Amino acid sequence: VQLVESGGGLVQAGGSLRLSCAASGFTFGDYAIGWFRQAPGKEREGVSCSSSSEGSTYYADSVKGRFAFSTDNAKNTLYLQMNSLKPEDTAVYYCAAARGCQYDYEYWGQGTQVTVSS
Repeated sequence: VQLVESGGGLVQAGGSLRLSCAASGFTFGDYAIGWFRQAPGKEREGVSCSSSSEGSTYYADSVKGRFAFSTDNAKNTLYLQMNSLKPEDTAVYYCAAARGCQYDYEYWGQGTQVTVSS
């Protein structure tokens, strides 16, 4: 099982980025996929989670209305569209897979850096 993130970068406040998480070795429908972020000196924070088996997508209050989760099942890739970015969104973003959104995450990507300048 492998998860590979991409799409991070430097953007000005108010801008947008789309992160990708390419999965191999498993089928999306069998796992919930979560996005997490960790800023320097801060604990890791859950950003979003989507589970097709549970039929639910969750967002942290800090990103609700600005971030959107989508999937391309044909490519086994999922995306996190991030709009109206703020400097406090600056962090390393990770995607991870679990049996359900509230379960322990078994598989993690390597992370992609997002930097939002003011």
